[in-house]
Amino acid sequence: MVKAIVGANWGDEGKGKITDMLAQESDIIVRFQGGANAGHTIVNNYGKFALHTLPSGVFYDHTTSIIGNGVALNIPVLFREIQSIVDQGVPKPKILVSDRAQMVMSYHILFDQCEEERLGGKSFGSTKSGIAPFYSDKYAKIGFQVSELFADETYLRDKIANVCVQKNILLENLYHKPALDPDKLYEELMEYKEMVAPYVCDVSAYLWDAIRAGKNILLEGQLGSMKDPDHGIYPMVTSSSTLAAYGAIGAGIPPYEIKQIIAVCKAYSSAVGAGAFVSEIFGDEADELRRRGGDGGEYGATTGRPRRMGWFDCVASKYGCRIQGATDVAFTVLDVLGYLDEIPVCVGYEIDGQVTTDFPTTHNLSKAKPVYEVLPGWKCDIRGIKKYEELPENCRKYIEFVEKHIECPITMVSNGPGRDDIIYRK
Repeated sequence: MVKAIVGANWGDEGKGKITDMLAQESDIIVRFQGGANAGHTIVNNYGKFALHTLPSGVFYDHTTSIIGNGVALNIPVLFREIQSIVDQGVPKPKILVSDRAQMVMSYHILFDQCEEERLGGKSFGSTKSGIAPFYSDKYAKIGFQVSELFADETYLRDKIANVCVQKNILLENLYHKPALDPDKLYEELMEYKEMVAPYVCDVSAYLWDAIRAGKNILLEGQLGSMKDPDHGIYPMVTSSSTLAAYGAIGAGIPPYEIKQIIAVCKAYSSAVGAGAFVSEIFGDEADELRRRGGDGGEYGATTGRPRRMGWFDCVASKYGCRIQGATDVAFTVLDVLGYLDEIPVCVGYEIDGQVTTDFPTTHNLSKAKPVYEVLPGWKCDIRGIKKYEELPENCRKYIEFVEKHIECPITMVSNGPGRDDIIYRK
């Protein structure tokens, strides 16, 4: 059976924990899109980890972790990450890398940095990991697939020369930077070849065989619905589709094989980077929620940037779950809200004097004002509770209020950072 775990909102919803938890009963975990520009924070028996490229199921010795063809593969980052978890006592994971995955090159990171510098105050808030230039090259058909590392030297040098013609015009004339050296790029590719060669396989064929053998497969997405380039808050989005539907493409499996889609929602809202965020809060109110939130505070797992904070947004979450095709919602960090006397929940957007519960396009989103309903808090610590009926009444009412408004069943409630801090609902 194939399950997908994706974000319903802006990313940072706690997908890593849910993947780590469900991986216990899985055989294969696949990263199917995105790159090392965002991270998943995991807390388990080995310690606390921030993963950027590795799937969040690498902590089990019975699982195979796969980098799918849809991933922006930064090979040095991947192998530093593998070494970092091994250094912390994790058994070396079994890794497979798709021969159709494309590689983030050093010049992608350079171009990302140059463009953010050029844009100045009008930048997109990039993590400068090379992601947008990488995907631009992929769709301009000048990227390098892993499989091409094993082509003959003449083929690679010819392709490098053609890429340098395009890149050097921009580097020298737009960014006023030194030109790329084709020989150094060839050496870079050969270094990548040596590192990745033992792990390369036809991932699509591997997964096809696994599906026919009845294996349990998890597809792990990066970021969330609002960061999808088609359906999110464009242009303040990422460069690959964050939707479960793309899991079939980014992993190389038939779409009908995805039987369960778990959309992860926080019990409040947070976001990293620029873009519309209707339920955002500021000042002391935001600072306290940020300090209490997440695991050790709400800061980006990759950048360390303070996350923007807000109350739960039913409009965005209902849309995010719908566009993901969610069959289930995992509701995370609920324990964080235990300090509040009252909890505002955004149930609608007022746009030009009209209230809507439908998520608008970016142009209208910028005019939206939140419409809140305020629910009573439960004023106690709910960590350690394992049964839904043992949660405080106001806590259950909060969950059921959200469930009604997002129109998707909340089947998992996370009430702490640990792997076992989870309550299942039917």
